[in-house]
Amino acid sequence: MTWRLEIALQTPAHSALGDLLSYASAEPLAAGTLVRVPLGRREVMGVVWAAEAAAPDPQAEKVALREVAGALDALPPLNAAWRDLVSFAARYYQRSLGEVALAALPPQLRDLSAVQLARRLKRQDTAGAQPPVADQSAPTPSAEQAQALARVAAEPGPFLLFGSTGSGKTEVYLRAVASLLERDPQAQALVMVPEINLTPQLEARFAQRFGAGAVVSLHSGMTNPQRLASWLAAHLGTARIVLGTRMAVFASMPRLSLIVVDEEHDPSYKQQEGARYSARDLAVWRGRREGAKVLLGSATPSLESWQQSRPPSEGDAGGRYARLEMPSRIRDPDNGGAEAALPGVRLVDMNLQPPKTVLSAALMDAIGQRIARGEQSMVFLNRRGYAPVLACGDCGWKSECPHCSAYRVFHKIDRSLRCHHCGFAERVPRACPSCGNLDIAPIGRGTERLEEHLAELFEPVRRPDGSPVRIARIDADSTRKQGALEQQLAAVHAGEVDILVGTQMIAKGHDFRRITLVAALNPDGALFSSDFRAPERLFSLLMQAAGRAGRDAAYLAAQGSTAQMWIQTHHPQHPLFAALAEHDYPAFAAQELDERRAAGMPPFAFQALLRADARTQDVAQAFLQAAAESAQALQEAAQVSCYPAVPLAIQRVANVERAQMLVESGSRAALQRFLAGTLPTLHALRQAPVGKGVIRWLVDVDPQAI
Repeated sequence: MTWRLEIALQTPAHSALGDLLSYASAEPLAAGTLVRVPLGRREVMGVVWAAEAAAPDPQAEKVALREVAGALDALPPLNAAWRDLVSFAARYYQRSLGEVALAALPPQLRDLSAVQLARRLKRQDTAGAQPPVADQSAPTPSAEQAQALARVAAEPGPFLLFGSTGSGKTEVYLRAVASLLERDPQAQALVMVPEINLTPQLEARFAQRFGAGAVVSLHSGMTNPQRLASWLAAHLGTARIVLGTRMAVFASMPRLSLIVVDEEHDPSYKQQEGARYSARDLAVWRGRREGAKVLLGSATPSLESWQQSRPPSEGDAGGRYARLEMPSRIRDPDNGGAEAALPGVRLVDMNLQPPKTVLSAALMDAIGQRIARGEQSMVFLNRRGYAPVLACGDCGWKSECPHCSAYRVFHKIDRSLRCHHCGFAERVPRACPSCGNLDIAPIGRGTERLEEHLAELFEPVRRPDGSPVRIARIDADSTRKQGALEQQLAAVHAGEVDILVGTQMIAKGHDFRRITLVAALNPDGALFSSDFRAPERLFSLLMQAAGRAGRDAAYLAAQGSTAQMWIQTHHPQHPLFAALAEHDYPAFAAQELDERRAAGMPPFAFQALLRADARTQDVAQAFLQAAAESAQALQEAAQVSCYPAVPLAIQRVANVERAQMLVESGSRAALQRFLAGTLPTLHALRQAPVGKGVIRWLVDVDPQAI
């Protein structure tokens, strides 16, 4: 008997081929089996989505089906829950089924033959499953931690763990996993973090608590063989705990019982290429589908999650999440149970400072006091490079990127001008390319220039032992080489750094025990951004940065010191800073939600962006406008608002013009139906005269940046 298989393949995004292609097989293959099939002149990997006996009459098939080339049947099939997750993600984010399915698999798996896979699985079996090991050194939970854990054990969730920085959220995660594995030693837990640089330290804590053999990582910084080994361990059930970034939400885990999403507010959970999924939102959906408990944690939750966790009120059933609160920092048993106080917030009005002041005199003095006591300070500036732009004072030339509508950033360390959008880089010219002026100078300040300036300012200062002040910089440039980040973080933890300079890479998740002062320079840009989410992101970032200070209560008590957060701003009266000074996230959230409710913005409305990239801005915008006009015939159009097409903030990248159209509705279901109905129109327009010159188009559902 011949079997007809429906197979998901990684066809081009929005391909006219459709979601599933049909192939013939002499053997019945279970749904979820990985197969190799011919596609054009190539042989590619696919996932069997359905199988049925072929029609007995060969004439019933209008087109002869091509045969499956081979099956990787040594690997257990991807189960129905995983396929449902992929189907939902593809449907909700308006992508093809095969694109999502194949992107979720480790790249090396696609290149393995059945023989190679069998050999690899044999090695995996030899390694065997490592049972989790409990650690008697675990600290006693605080009253707030114990209460949160009791609710996690007793209630279905999902849960939003709203805990201040230093309140011990990680310990709650560890104990929730431990409780799960005590009940079911075969169960699996997925723990997600927003960025790669937070993975090693969390992995170390989980490995210490449960044993290294029970924990694997999944993130894009791993080599292909490493990713394959971790994926197989999760898929085969030998890994009890999977730690990873957003890609890990698609890990195949047949015994998944708990999902933790740390720093759930972080925009890094939203994929910005290909299928633009939110790993946090998919984690909640997956937990519901698989009966796994979901624990979202943050000191500054996203406003969407905060609104979902609102308590019931009169005439309101409340949100879908259970809110767990831990407002206190962990008490230090080595200091008589003293609680590490949150840092005091001090605002510096830069309007009162001399022109071109980088660090106010008061802030310099405060850092100097820390150096004299052997403490550490952190100076936070969310802009890497030496300076945002190089300019000529004579003719006005600036270091624009020839391929993007943006400036190339001056990097002094290698004397380069580098575009942070397309990557185009050149050596710094000896003179102005426009007029020949030899006096071209940097404008603005990045972390590289700030590091240099701090070295000049503190050159006369000496540490208690008489040695010079030690300054280190951590950003995407200084950590380019493999292992560089780990080395630099180790130096900070070892007390070998007095002043740490960096971008948001140092602002979240790190447990720096000797940092007692954090300073944020020039945060004002986000206060008046056209992106309505900018204030929310700024508040979260500053709260996270503040949380790096004063985490060691015993040390502060012994030194008679206090932790401080300094913010240099031209708008000290802004309400955002008033809430920040009180560490009052609920007050900030209430104000922001009131404004969004009045304006009809998320989470009180639902949005999507239609994007088009073309050789000219006119073509890109015309394509989107034509799509909007055609979509007005849809039944759901009355419930959806399509705003005019506009250029992106950075409208040209790599010589490609980019335009977008905002689509908004008060109904998520109506928006989804409208987008699904618009896809055929976009396909058709791409082939029509109006689509001539359009390079690509995409749909971004629930965009995080407008």
